Amino acid sequence: MQTKRIVWNAALLLCLISTGIAWQHKKLVNPVYAEAAKTLRAQVLREAAQAMQEAPVTVTAQTCVRSAGGKHDFYSEGDYWWPDPQHPDSPYIQKDGLTNPDNFVAHRLAMIRFSRIIGALASAYKLTHDDKYVRQAMLHVRAWFIDTATCMNPNLQYAQAIKGRATGRGIGIIDTIQLMEVVEGLEAMEASGIIGADLLAGVRNWFNKYLLWLTTHPYGKDEMNAANNHGTCWVMQVAAFAVFTHNDTLQQFCRDRFKNLLLPSQMDADGSFPRELKRTKPYGYAIFNLDAMSTICQLLSTPLDNLWLYKTPDGRCMQKGIAYLYPYLRDKNTWPFQKDVMFWDQWPVAQPALIFGADALQQPDWLNTWKQLEHNPQNEEVIRNLPVRHPLIWVKENKAI
Repeated sequence: MQTKRIVWNAALLLCLISTGIAWQHKKLVNPVYAEAAKTLRAQVLREAAQAMQEAPVTVTAQTCVRSAGGKHDFYSEGDYWWPDPQHPDSPYIQKDGLTNPDNFVAHRLAMIRFSRIIGALASAYKLTHDDKYVRQAMLHVRAWFIDTATCMNPNLQYAQAIKGRATGRGIGIIDTIQLMEVVEGLEAMEASGIIGADLLAGVRNWFNKYLLWLTTHPYGKDEMNAANNHGTCWVMQVAAFAVFTHNDTLQQFCRDRFKNLLLPSQMDADGSFPRELKRTKPYGYAIFNLDAMSTICQLLSTPLDNLWLYKTPDGRCMQKGIAYLYPYLRDKNTWPFQKDVMFWDQWPVAQPALIFGADALQQPDWLNTWKQLEHNPQNEEVIRNLPVRHPLIWVKENKAI
């Protein structure tokens, strides 16, 4: 009788699977997530332990006399703009690729700090399911989005200003890619059940307002229409915030823009990004744009509309994009173009394109290379251009069978 029951149960399982009926209680551990968790566990728990000691620091902690905004307005200055040595009091002049260390970036650094704290705490929560990480994260979330004494206004009207030329620019919108891991972290921690409904509603309301500004203000429209990595990053962050706020319309807009504009206009037939390769930092910019496109795919792909598998009519696709850059991520010495004018030695690190692509496209070599690269970069330029720093909150832990 016991043998018959085993045979019957096995036959029933096969029947359910073959007829497409979901068996809700059976899931397979995602091997990519398992490898990532094994690789990152010790680092994540160290980061989270440090984050447990950190008090919130928002845009109200420091101000700049050159800002045209108020205390609650995010302000930054264009990286590649410098005083004119011939006329010190005249408008700044541009030196592409060369960062001016005297420009005001305190708000950007505060936002990166916020992002790293939430990413670490959310990752630690996924690994341990300890609610203490969620409670600590909420202190920072309230300070940035809810508390009227310390919150940031939901716009970037004064970002990447240029002394004597602009009080803010659309190009500055790229600074809020740092908020993507904040919303991803919130989604990861929402499963804890201890985040108050009012708090979540307040944060989603903040991002709804920011999305409205991003899609209607002239600065937002300028950035959306940028023909290089800035246009990619507009889609990437709008996608992240639209997923968080359950804005299906904007999610579909971003999918369509990825398929109909970003891929065909930015990627060449061989998988390269010609616009980025023409810059003074071609290696770093090519990596950055590939990471951004990969993150869009990670955010917006669905079983019925998988951006990872999408190809333009002439064959441009994400697999080709990662395959083009992969040899140079594995061995930078084979790079056939000029070296970057700054930060050449600091790249590559554990780029999200590798782990996302490995997960979506079943490429174990990409995952192995990702595991061997640097997971805890210290250089500020690298950190700023690596907004996905905690992949455990981005990669699915389980895959249903």
